[in-house]
Amino acid sequence: MTTPAKLRWGVLGAAGIARRSVIPGLQRSQHNEVKALASRDGEKARQTADEFGIEAAYGSYEELLSDPAIEAVYIPLPNHLHREWTIRALEAGKHVLCEKPLALTAAEAEEMALAAQKAGRQLAEAFMYRHHPRYAMIREVVASGELGELRSLHATFTFNSAGSSGNVRFVKEWGGGGLYDVGCYPITAARLLLGAEPEAVTARALFSPEHGGVDMMASGLLEFPGGIAATFDCGMWGAYRNTLELLGTEGFLEVPSAFVAGTEGETGFYVTTGSGRRYVEVPQVDHFSLEADDFARTVRLGEPQRFPPQDAVANMRVLEACLRSAEQRVRVELQPVSAGSAEAAAAVEAMDSADGAGSVPASDSFQSKGDPS
Repeated sequence: MTTPAKLRWGVLGAAGIARRSVIPGLQRSQHNEVKALASRDGEKARQTADEFGIEAAYGSYEELLSDPAIEAVYIPLPNHLHREWTIRALEAGKHVLCEKPLALTAAEAEEMALAAQKAGRQLAEAFMYRHHPRYAMIREVVASGELGELRSLHATFTFNSAGSSGNVRFVKEWGGGGLYDVGCYPITAARLLLGAEPEAVTARALFSPEHGGVDMMASGLLEFPGGIAATFDCGMWGAYRNTLELLGTEGFLEVPSAFVAGTEGETGFYVTTGSGRRYVEVPQVDHFSLEADDFARTVRLGEPQRFPPQDAVANMRVLEACLRSAEQRVRVELQPVSAGSAEAAAAVEAMDSADGAGSVPASDSFQSKGDPS
């Protein structure tokens, strides 16, 4: 069988996540190559391109999108720019991998998904951790019944950047705040591992006037069908943690480093039952490379997306409901997604292929990274 040509990428912006993780991951992957980088600062673009041995450097995003050699674009721009530049890239005929969260609202995410469909191009949200083999292994443990019936899930993702200055995460109008930045990880994990959508959410947050009024810390409760509760805490003003625990009637599973895993450090997890406690070894692999290769196989070989855009739409429904709950201090009920809708069907397919003051209904949307260069 002939090996397909590598997918040719361009990067819009020189954000830290792009430099630290995604560009190296693309370059280490099997089926991808980075051919161009753009920045609003032409000198910065050239310096970053030289640092990574990238051929072309552009002083504007438009120049990169007009390059016919570029087939796919990675977008690590601040959250409020995701919608605009994703749609512009799709309309330019490029496939798009966009940083999380895909948008600021579910309505924006749906617009982006429809733009991808209209353009006949692939769109994916960059949750790299879901592509790591350990999540398929965790789901296998759950499916085996070893933990018994699932009762609850708890996840954390916190770090302390309160002392930093000029942080785009502190700009509310740009989609700043801890829920959008790291709270989206526990939410996706709960939906993935529980295989369902929450029926209601309650969240509380610390909105800091010192940090543009964004949520610097937040805690949430997601109510899933069958009485299963998923709880989480997240934010940018606490000691570093990124953990996950699944509790069943017969045992529990712990992931010490749930959302960060590289070629070094701990990637495995613990399973504790009446038979004892064991550590499950997991290969140390680059989940950024795995994410890129999954994307390339979809483009080149036509393999189904593991997590299609409709999954991002569903996740945004929950994320914006959490933000609304925290701001209004209310429990927010999520309207059921029609079982026959494309969104519901795609969300279920995505998961299967991954081996206070009373209640108010959730609205359709709620207005609420990276380096804008």
